[in-house]
Amino acid sequence: MKVTEHIKNAGGKTLFSFEIVPPQKGQNIQDLYNNVDPLMEFNPPFIDVTTSREEYVYIPKENGLLEQKMTRMRPGTVGICAALKYKYDVDAIPHVLCGGFTKEETEYVLVDCHYLGLDNIMALRGDAMKHEPYFVPTKDGNIFASDLVTQIKNLNEGKYLHNIIETNNKPDFCIGVAGYPEKHLEAPSMETDLKRLKEKVDAGADYVVTQMFFDNKKYFDFVKKARSIGITVPIIPGIKPVAVKRHQQILPQIFRLDMPEDLISAIEGCKDNKQVRQVGIEWAINQSKDLMANGVPVVHFYSMGKSDNIKAIAKEVF
Repeated sequence: MKVTEHIKNAGGKTLFSFEIVPPQKGQNIQDLYNNVDPLMEFNPPFIDVTTSREEYVYIPKENGLLEQKMTRMRPGTVGICAALKYKYDVDAIPHVLCGGFTKEETEYVLVDCHYLGLDNIMALRGDAMKHEPYFVPTKDGNIFASDLVTQIKNLNEGKYLHNIIETNNKPDFCIGVAGYPEKHLEAPSMETDLKRLKEKVDAGADYVVTQMFFDNKKYFDFVKKARSIGITVPIIPGIKPVAVKRHQQILPQIFRLDMPEDLISAIEGCKDNKQVRQVGIEWAINQSKDLMANGVPVVHFYSMGKSDNIKAIAKEVF
């Protein structure tokens, strides 16, 4: 079922959803199930599965030199989506990226998703590679998320890259895109970033999931501004509970977001990461209650592969 249908069928009730990260190569998928299992009691209508970019590894050679090879450390996004769908009877949503994929490779991924009965796609540009200071488009790939949305929308209409196929078996993907309550780190202004979001929606996006934020006012202001320029699709807030002390430094650095002073003070007052984790849980509980009181369609949690804190939050609010 489409995300938009889940929202409509909820009749105004706020839904619970979360995002997971595929295990690294060589790890057991059971570890992923062990973190998903505790959250299923809250009846998530859908679960997002991230996609990793390619990265370089350096393999020692017999002559003592290192050989540079390209690899993906966390493959299997579509396979995990299929596993989740059939194990838990839940809609699983693969993240599909511009970065690291040609348009041809993207089409193959979308065809696989269609064959597996996946109804939703999260369309993202993706981040720069680790060794790059900024995003560089893949040769023969989509440059912007709006381009990727257009490719998915075209496929829904039977328009493949090299021909138009007349068929009664067209996919009908519901398309999600990302929004940034504190603007994308590369955007020169909030207004410019909102224009880019509008372009994605005009290209065919059906809903928006926001980047994490810790101040709900940032989300409410973002939604208000989005509505004022004609963005009418559901805008789902994304929440990440602080879990370790270093999050106070790395989250603002990586995601270019601000933390409220009250949260900073609470973290600084913690003796260890166990206390920080509890602070993160309590802050996210208050965030979630406020968002739900204001009628958000879904509260979407970034789990990063761990579920104990997400479960503690969900028990209090769902």
